[in-house]
Amino acid sequence: MTMATGTATAGPAVTAASALARTYLDLVASCEALNVRIASVAPEAHLDGAELTRSEKALDAFIGAEAARIREHHRHTPRRDVAASRVLHDYLWSVSLLMSGPWYLERRVPRIARQDVRIDVAAATFEIVPGSDFACLSDDPAAGMPGVRVVAHEEALRAELRAAVADHVGPLLAAVGPHARRRPRALWGMAADDLVSGIWYLGRMLDQEDRAIQAATELLPKAIPPFPGGADFRRLAGRDGRGHPTRTRLGCCMYYTFDAAQACSTCPRTCDSERLRRVEDSG
Repeated sequence: MTMATGTATAGPAVTAASALARTYLDLVASCEALNVRIASVAPEAHLDGAELTRSEKALDAFIGAEAARIREHHRHTPRRDVAASRVLHDYLWSVSLLMSGPWYLERRVPRIARQDVRIDVAAATFEIVPGSDFACLSDDPAAGMPGVRVVAHEEALRAELRAAVADHVGPLLAAVGPHARRRPRALWGMAADDLVSGIWYLGRMLDQEDRAIQAATELLPKAIPPFPGGADFRRLAGRDGRGHPTRTRLGCCMYYTFDAAQACSTCPRTCDSERLRRVEDSG
């Protein structure tokens, strides 16, 4: 009979990409609204973020699919600029959270290549291929891995996050802007909103709302180019004396155009009394 030697078999080596994939899985598990799959290879059948910046055909498919979803779910035929604004908002919120989420959870800021974001336009879902390029602090266990960049302190890491988001979304804003009939300031306002709101949402999902608000405020304490405004949270006093956090969006996601009664809680069109009513009625 052959006896077992007891020698342990080493598991797969941890790489920057595999570490990032694990973080993405944790992030998606925490965020029900984040409709993203993690893939090892980008599926060829789907559009990618880079195609959206260089192909009118890809943009037409991207916007047209959103218009079809609005017609199906709301029994409303949207203007093209509304469909473009809505689908841009979805992309900005989702992809910004794929960068801000690892920063919030593990103090790691990934640089996401546009070609590594794949979009199933019919299903309105995203797939991300984790890369090896992220920034972290010097005490991070991943600091010595290939592709990982070490920065000196927390503010440098926040600057990395702002730059990573801006570099990724800038060409997309330029491509979608004419279809959304938005000028650069409004487009970058939407980008700032979606960056901040993703962090806020993640904090709520983790029962860490105050911590997330503080993190988002430190990330965008004021207008920092190209973002035209800061997080700008404030609190509304409820009937019981509790303060309820809110903010007013810099840019509009256009949801009100097909469901005016349910304009977003952070929409400039939604007054503070209505915001309070919704918060207090929800529990």
